[in-house]
Amino acid sequence: MKGHTIELVPSDRRVRVEVAGERIAESGRVLELHETGHRVRWYLPIEDVREGVLEPSEKTSHCPFKGDANYFSVRAGGELHRDLVWTYREPIPGVGDIAGLVCFYEERVDLTVDPPIASAA
Repeated sequence: MKGHTIELVPSDRRVRVEVAGERIAESGRVLELHETGHRVRWYLPIEDVREGVLEPSEKTSHCPFKGDANYFSVRAGGELHRDLVWTYREPIPGVGDIAGLVCFYEERVDLTVDPPIASAA
């Protein structure tokens, strides 16, 4: 896609993720992924996700700009919340820094970023 860009920015912001009222992840070692036409995505080390809450999913997807993604569901609040998390185990060249990191669907979890990004006026 002409004009499509991806920028990875190491960040010192603290990202917290909650699902069904339970803290699932917290990290101050995140990568901000800025991609044309998309909201900022926060990639966290899998080690910063609470142990035992991620369950591998059968879902996969392909992005021509990042590669093949594998998904996880999250066990929280006594329920399995399907396909909330993805990872690129072997991303395409140029975005290799996201390899093995996980990203949560911000639209489907409670994700807090401190300090918040200033909104454009």
